[in-house]
Amino acid sequence: MGARDDSDEAYVIGLCNRILAETALTQHRFDWLLGDPGAGGRRVRLPVEAYWPGHRLVVEYRELHHDRPVPHFDKPDRLTVSGVHRGEQRALYDARRETEIPAHGLRLVVVRPSDLDADKRGRLRRDEAADLPVLRRILAQAGDEDRV
Repeated sequence: MGARDDSDEAYVIGLCNRILAETALTQHRFDWLLGDPGAGGRRVRLPVEAYWPGHRLVVEYRELHHDRPVPHFDKPDRLTVSGVHRGEQRALYDARRETEIPAHGLRLVVVRPSDLDADKRGRLRRDEAADLPVLRRILAQAGDEDRV
């Protein structure tokens, strides 16, 4: 993960690794999960935050900017290849993950700061004693349609 090794995302993935007894492939890209075509027609393979092949499981940790406008992340003054600003493109690509991942026989679990011990700004307190049981329960759920 490089620069994100100390991120909340890395913390959540690390806990999931412990629960699942398997190390995730982070920022994994599937050949079938593609972004919108650019000017030259090329489509980039979209990353998923964590994929556990042995469990056929993808986990996305969605910080607050996935669910509400944040100008710093959305960059409303710049359009993307999709012809929309970054916040709208993020929503499009999140929706694409939500349909394509299950359509390819994998389970998608979405974890949000509000699921775990987080402050009002969505930053995790990283209380493993509180977060591990919650993640165990989330990962054990048979169907996660209500979590996406």
